[in-house]
Amino acid sequence: MGQAREVMDRLTEALTTKTDPKVIGELFAEDAVAVTPDGGELRGRDSIVEYWRQMTDMVPEARYEPVHAYEVGDTAIDEGFFAGRNTGPIQLPTGESLPATDKEIRIRGVDFAKVDAQGRIVDYRLYFDEMEFLGQLGLLPEDLP
Repeated sequence: MGQAREVMDRLTEALTTKTDPKVIGELFAEDAVAVTPDGGELRGRDSIVEYWRQMTDMVPEARYEPVHAYEVGDTAIDEGFFAGRNTGPIQLPTGESLPATDKEIRIRGVDFAKVDAQGRIVDYRLYFDEMEFLGQLGLLPEDLP
């Protein structure tokens, strides 16, 4: 197992074990960039940590169910399911929040983490179906096809 794989595994563990956000921050370079379906492009460690804080607050007992794990050079790639119950507030891009829905979610996603020589993530990409996520939370209008 190489450095990228080890860092990605530490990130996954931190996101599913109620870890202090500082630990998550230590995994990212200060000038890291992340791209997510719901957060867009996040620049800098602090923005990325805030994104993950909101997600872990929203689903505090989350679990990760791996499907595939790869490492290619300085990049780790995971495919799997993020699952759990929404028991915390849902932060909206506008800054507003919605109360928890208490609904179970199970979302398939893929993430990529490029790691530098110091063992920090410098480029992170997360892909999941945001409409499926919102639907499982019960936040989509019922008349959508």
